[in-house]
Amino acid sequence: MNNPKLIQAKPNKLISEKSPYLQQHAYNPVQWYPWCDEAFEKAKKEDKPIFLSIGYSTCHWCHVMEHESFEDDEVAKLMNDAFISIKVDREERPDIDNVYMTVCQMMTGSGGWPLTVIMDHDKKPFFAGTYYPRHSRYGRIGMVDLIPRIKDIWVNKRNEVLESSSQIVQYLTQATESKPDSDIDENVLKTGFEMFSSRFDESYGGFGTAPKFPTPHNLLFLLRYWKRNKDKRALQMVEKTLQSMRLGGIYDQIGFGFHRYSTDSQWLVPHFEKMLYDEALLSTVYTEAYQATKNDFYKNTAEEIFTYVLRDLRSKEGGFYCAEDADSEGVEGKFYVWSESEVRGILDKTEADLVIKAFNVKKDGNYFDEATREKSDSNILHLSELSDSQLLESARQKLFNEREKRIHPHKDKKILSSWNGLMIGALAKAASVFENENYLNMAKSALDFIIMKMTKNKTLLHSFCDGEAKIDGHLDDYAFLISGLLELYEATFEIKYLKSALDFNEYLLEHFWDEKNGGFYFTSSSGEQLLVRQKEIYDGAIPSGNSVCMLNLLKLAKITANNKFEDYARKTLKVFSENIKAAPIAYTQSLCGVDFIIGPSYEIVIVGNQNADDTKAMLKALRKEFIPNKVVIFNPEGKNFSKVNEKATAYVCQNYSCKSPTSDVNNLIELLTNDK
Repeated sequence: MNNPKLIQAKPNKLISEKSPYLQQHAYNPVQWYPWCDEAFEKAKKEDKPIFLSIGYSTCHWCHVMEHESFEDDEVAKLMNDAFISIKVDREERPDIDNVYMTVCQMMTGSGGWPLTVIMDHDKKPFFAGTYYPRHSRYGRIGMVDLIPRIKDIWVNKRNEVLESSSQIVQYLTQATESKPDSDIDENVLKTGFEMFSSRFDESYGGFGTAPKFPTPHNLLFLLRYWKRNKDKRALQMVEKTLQSMRLGGIYDQIGFGFHRYSTDSQWLVPHFEKMLYDEALLSTVYTEAYQATKNDFYKNTAEEIFTYVLRDLRSKEGGFYCAEDADSEGVEGKFYVWSESEVRGILDKTEADLVIKAFNVKKDGNYFDEATREKSDSNILHLSELSDSQLLESARQKLFNEREKRIHPHKDKKILSSWNGLMIGALAKAASVFENENYLNMAKSALDFIIMKMTKNKTLLHSFCDGEAKIDGHLDDYAFLISGLLELYEATFEIKYLKSALDFNEYLLEHFWDEKNGGFYFTSSSGEQLLVRQKEIYDGAIPSGNSVCMLNLLKLAKITANNKFEDYARKTLKVFSENIKAAPIAYTQSLCGVDFIIGPSYEIVIVGNQNADDTKAMLKALRKEFIPNKVVIFNPEGKNFSKVNEKATAYVCQNYSCKSPTSDVNNLIELLTNDK
């Protein structure tokens, strides 16, 4: 019987790749290729279909499929005989992943990773799915049965295969075409709110049932809806969700930071991987919730997230790594769970009793191990209520120090421009709101890394790993970094950040804009040509590049007083308006843009000496308030604006028309909070 753990001594073609995910498969007996011309030419020459497998290095089920099938000699022999096999890291090549994930969703009604696609040498798919076990079970076909069937179809039913693949490409092309529709009005915001309200889990927060994802942009939209309509229900949904997540097992109670999602409805049992984008987006929501409520609970949570990120995901050079795995020692969650005996072995009796009660530690455990299908004595720590006990904090620190001795989950040390842009923005916003100079320095350091290491001829590169930056930047790279730059500009008023944002935005408009219909393509006009050139608007785990671009353009229009940027934003909204009106809760980042367009939105010009106490006091008061639809510009006296009574002065403007200037902080806040 073959040993499924047997790994060949001789590497395959992935051995020269930098991606941690591809490196994980470099010694599989499957003769993997990276995505390259050589693989497609070989498939054409040998008349074989392509087996495309897409995943990422911290993906639990990707590991399972590798261990079961790709490390197995029998499966590898079948694959090597029937296919030319290609491995893709979805984080390194989101352009490829977007296209074939759309194919999978079209063909099967669902998607996920690992993504499995079989196609011809012209990259036209005819079969798609996700995880397949080694042997057929539970109604799911296994690899040892699937591969011979695919080979038989390829050999004996080729015409049907080619006809099917052509139809799929035709449907895909039609699905990616979008034409301008009617304008959107305020009703879409109300519809979105009502849909969330009907799906809200009154007991545990969040929306729907298991599994539950944090989806921070849903909460960002609801905060804006509350601000616009003074609707207490909207704020209540946000607060209940944020509090339940922080108390739950989805939050790492010992080391901080959020896990990927909850497998249950109570936020108790997480999928344990940690992603940089989740930490960035969630810290932003907690920061805004603090602005909205002045509740230190949210501030403290945001600061804890940053503690985790700066400790565990920051490279020595300043950039931020992608993720940490769910698994360690081959077991999901092993690094994070605790037995009662472990807790008592580390802490004294008083501390242990407190921890066991506070974190709901049970003698027989609360964690069902999915791999073994058995309940263990391990516990996922979670709180029933937040405590400010110094003794509990001291005990938590002792547990953390002990946990550091465990074998850590794998860390994906790729640095992506897009996700770093999100973290730069989160840190810059928090630096302003919490008056934290360190956060600002960390944001600047990450930006410096990207500018120095991940730009080429003033264009962005997508990925940096093991000393090498590569792959032309995608829409998300530019959009998210521009957003981060705008947050940095408002945190520092250093003009270089605004200039960089404008330069990158100019490149976007030149190389990504759809001149015919409007909106931004995911890939550059000068990038690799795939089956289709997609335009994404769906706000999934992360917001879409188009929705972030929309808000960037609206802010740039107000900062620069250049209406052309707002025109681009409105055209972007219009081209996707049919989608947004049909299912507004799937496009919540876009709804934030709609909220900004409808207004009121403000340009606030602060005049004064940036280092003077009166200017600092005015900025501090402004940054404490939740006023999302605004831009703040600093203008030293003498440049079109002047101070009143020799004091720091604010000019509040709407639609490029300014109200009477004020040097009174309270009056400034009134102007911004009492005007609908």
